[in-house]
Amino acid sequence: MKVLIVEDEPFAQQELKRLLSAIRTDIQVLDCIDSIEDTIAWLHNNPLPDLMFLDIQLSDGLSFEIFRQEKILCPVIFTTAFDEYAIQAFKVNSIDYLLKPVKQTDLASALEKFDEIRDSYQKRGVPAIDISMLEQLLNPSRKEFKSRFIARLGDQIKHISIDEVAWFYAEDNVVFMVTKGNSRYIIDYTLDQVIAQLDPARYFRINRGYVAAVQSIGKVNRYFNGRLLVELSPAAKEPVYVSRAKAQEFIEWLDK
Repeated sequence: MKVLIVEDEPFAQQELKRLLSAIRTDIQVLDCIDSIEDTIAWLHNNPLPDLMFLDIQLSDGLSFEIFRQEKILCPVIFTTAFDEYAIQAFKVNSIDYLLKPVKQTDLASALEKFDEIRDSYQKRGVPAIDISMLEQLLNPSRKEFKSRFIARLGDQIKHISIDEVAWFYAEDNVVFMVTKGNSRYIIDYTLDQVIAQLDPARYFRINRGYVAAVQSIGKVNRYFNGRLLVELSPAAKEPVYVSRAKAQEFIEWLDK
């Protein structure tokens, strides 16, 4: 069975590959891709896999955009950090899903379901994925957003109001929260889980490693190859770029 993994966190990619190999010996992972843009390019240049694992929130936007640009005629298992309410969207559409962090037992069950329906998919074609229905059920206006985070500072545990948070960033599989006063705290979430709990009117996933509040964004300059260079406040330790694929979405978000 040939599998394509679309996931923007390297650790999650490797963990899913490990779990797949532990469950089945007949699975070949064709590739691991981390963005909408690269997934579309891969699909243009390669035969469809037997099965696709697709993260909802990628570094350059929601993976639903892939379905708008490509006709996906293979079964899809979504991986998601969204909450239980949002997961109902995937049940409505008869699409299987895995809640992050992915558990081996859940993955094994999803693969068993795939085996059961695989023949019927090949005979009658893959049912259409109703992207509009998914987006309606995932409408952020109907969910409650996180109002504070628990942070660790050595042996100390603090609660930080979301109003005090300027931006989040990931470094070596650890996620940090940076306050407006430039204090940094480790939090026990992935960036996928962080962005799923924040108000999208206030916070934007700039790239694979950064999520920023609109108030923390200073100058935005056009950069090489269609990218944008973003200045954060407090300042980041490294240049922060918005990809070409996500640049227009970012500009529209700033203009709301």
